[in-house]
Amino acid sequence: MKKLRYLRIAQSYIHQAGARLQDAVDAHREKNHPYAVRLSQECVELSLKAVLRGVGLEYPRTHEISYILTQEKERFPEWFRAEVEYMERSSKLLFAKREPSLHGDESSILSPDEVMSSGDAEDATKRANRVFGLCSKLVQELEEKTTEKASSRKSRKD
Repeated sequence: MKKLRYLRIAQSYIHQAGARLQDAVDAHREKNHPYAVRLSQECVELSLKAVLRGVGLEYPRTHEISYILTQEKERFPEWFRAEVEYMERSSKLLFAKREPSLHGDESSILSPDEVMSSGDAEDATKRANRVFGLCSKLVQELEEKTTEKASSRKSRKD
C-alpha cells in the first residue's frame, strides 16, 4: 500500500514538473530568461523528487537533493544510473541560479534580467528537458511494474 502511495506522489510530481518545463520553454521563447531558469530549476527538482519517491526514498525538505541519487544509485536501473552524474550536476547548477533568477544580484544592484541571459535560459531548459525525460521514463517503468504485479496477484487469486 505504501509503495502505491509513493508511486502516486511520483506521478503527481512528474505531472507538475512537466507543466513547469512547458512554462519554462514558453518563457524562454518570450525572452523572459530569469523565469525560464527558475522554472527549469523547479522542473529538475520535482523530477528528482519524483524518482526518489517512486523508489520509496525519503529526502530532506530542501530544493537541492541530487546527492541522494548518487548515495542511493544502486536502487535505480542501470540505464538511469548511467545518467545520475549528469542529473546531479544539472540540479546543482540550476540550484545555484535559483535565487539570482528570482532576485538578481542584490549586492551589485542588478535585476534578474541583467543577471540571466538567453544562454542561461537555453542551457537551463535543455537540462530540464533531459532530466525530466529520464525521470518520466523511470516513473513510467515503475507504473508498469506495479501494474504487472497487481495483474499477476489478481490472476493467481482467480
